[in-house]
Amino acid sequence: MTKAFRIIGMVLLCLAIGYLGSKITVESVQTWYPTLEKPSFNPPNWLFAPVWTTLYIIMGIAAGIVWNKIAIDEKSVKRGMTFFFAQLGLNLLWSYLFFGLKNPLLGLFDIILLWLFIYETMAQFNKVSKTATYLFIPYMLWVSFATILNASIWWLNR
Repeated sequence: MTKAFRIIGMVLLCLAIGYLGSKITVESVQTWYPTLEKPSFNPPNWLFAPVWTTLYIIMGIAAGIVWNKIAIDEKSVKRGMTFFFAQLGLNLLWSYLFFGLKNPLLGLFDIILLWLFIYETMAQFNKVSKTATYLFIPYMLWVSFATILNASIWWLNR
């Protein structure tokens, strides 16, 4: 398998997860979400799709870079990729909990766990590739912001 194929494959996987998440959220974004009280720092709805698309592409590139190091450090790559797939699953689960079930509290529990798994993914990726770790920084920052936003929405609507 070529290096480019691994990176492209991981980008496509991340975009597919993003697509699935958008399918879960689309109805609630139009019906339920507008009825919620939101904090003053809540971004406009149009901002989420381009931000998430960019983040999924960057995440896929980072994972592909790490996967490409499998022959050099198989154990570290496998551990990093395990955390990567776990956080990707938690990312998708958040869409279901927050928007699908319309439950900001469950979403908050998930996003806190997601943040921890992103942190550990970065720690594991750092053993394999500094570049991959740096690529995860915008994702970590956005999820940190999203955690505060999720907590605020829950608090304002409890």
